[in-house]
Amino acid sequence: MAGKALKSRVFDRKGVSVKRSMSRRSVLRALGSAGLAAGVLPLATPAISQGLTKVSFTTSWIPEGPNLFAYVARDRGFWKKLGLDVSVARGSGSGAAAQAVGAGTFDFGMAATPTVIVQAAKKLPITCIGQINYDALMGIGVLAGSPIKTPKDLEGKKLGASVSSGEYPFLPLYAEKSGVDFSKIQLVQVDGKVRERSLVEKQVDAVAAFATSTVPSLASIGTDVRFMLFAAAGLQFYGQSLITQPKRVADDPALCAAVVEGALEAIKFTMTNFDEAVDIFLKANSEVAMSSSGKEYTRIGLGLTTITNLVPEVKEHGFGFADPAKVKTMADLVVKYAAGDGAAAPDLDALFTNKFVGKVKLSAAELAAAEKAAQPYRRYLV
Repeated sequence: MAGKALKSRVFDRKGVSVKRSMSRRSVLRALGSAGLAAGVLPLATPAISQGLTKVSFTTSWIPEGPNLFAYVARDRGFWKKLGLDVSVARGSGSGAAAQAVGAGTFDFGMAATPTVIVQAAKKLPITCIGQINYDALMGIGVLAGSPIKTPKDLEGKKLGASVSSGEYPFLPLYAEKSGVDFSKIQLVQVDGKVRERSLVEKQVDAVAAFATSTVPSLASIGTDVRFMLFAAAGLQFYGQSLITQPKRVADDPALCAAVVEGALEAIKFTMTNFDEAVDIFLKANSEVAMSSSGKEYTRIGLGLTTITNLVPEVKEHGFGFADPAKVKTMADLVVKYAAGDGAAAPDLDALFTNKFVGKVKLSAAELAAAEKAAQPYRRYLV
C-alpha cells in the first residue's frame, strides 16, 4: 500500500488516542523503532509495495443480514482502498468461526459475542476488535396470529428449542426475568434445521431462536412472525464481533486497524445505502438471488441488522465501540449460564479492545436515513 494513506487511530503512552494519517508501512516502521528502543526485535514489514495485502476472513454463518457487510466491504472496495485483498468464506456457526480464527485458519472473522466469551473462557486465543452489531436478537418467536402476546402466555404451551443454539442456556433466566414459571412450559427439543418448520406446522406454539435468522426465513415466504426479545426482559447480549488472534493485534496493529475500518465503513454503507447494499449482496451470492424469496429474505435480514446498530454506542462513540459496563454484565451471564461448570471468566481487557474503533460515525442526516430504512422491520420485534 505504498503511497496510499491509511487513516488510523494510534495511542500515546498514556492511552490517549491521536488521529493521524500515515501509511501502514510508516506505522510498522514506527512500531519497529519503538521496539528497538525497548530492546525488542522489530516486526517484519510485509512487501506492501508489491500489491494488496491478502487477508482471509470467515463469516459465522451462511449469507444473511448480519454478515452482509462483509460482501459489501469486499465488493464495494472498502477493504481494497485500504490496501487489502480480503477473501470471504461463509461459516458454519459462531463456535466454528471463533475456533478457526483462534487456530489461525483464518486471519480475521466474525462470531456471536456470547460465543466468543464462551470460547475465551475455554482459553481460546481470540480478541474482539470491533462490534458488528449490538443485539443478538435472541428471543421467542411466534406466528403473528398466535394468542401468545406476552412471555406469561407461554405457560402451558409447547416451546420448540434446540440445545445447541446460542439462546438455549438463557431460557430459564429469561423466564425468571419475565415472571414466567418455567416449569409450566412444555419444552420440546427440535433440531435447529427444522425449528422454523415445527412452528409453521404448529407442532409447537413458539420457538426459541435468533430473530435475525428466523424472521427473514419465514417472513420472506409469507409466514408472518413476531419475536419477544430477551432484551425486553433486561438480558442484553451483543450480536456479532469482529475477531482475530491477540498475537495479530500486538504484531500488526495497522493491519487490524485497516480490517476494522473497512468493515465499519461497509456497515455504515449498508445502513445508509440500503438498496445498493442489497444489490451488492445478491450479486455476490447467486444462490440467494436465484431463490424466489431471496431478495425479500435479504432485505428483512438487513433491516433487522440495521435496527441492532441504532444504539447509543454507535450514536455517541461511533461504529464498533463496545461499552465496558455492558460487556462486563454480558460476560458474567455468559460464564454463569453458558460456559459450563468450572469455567473461569476471561480477562475482558484482553478480550475486548476499542483501540481500532470510533472513527466511523453517522451524521445526523445519515442517522435519519438509517432510521427510515429500519422502520418497516420493527414490526417483527416486540
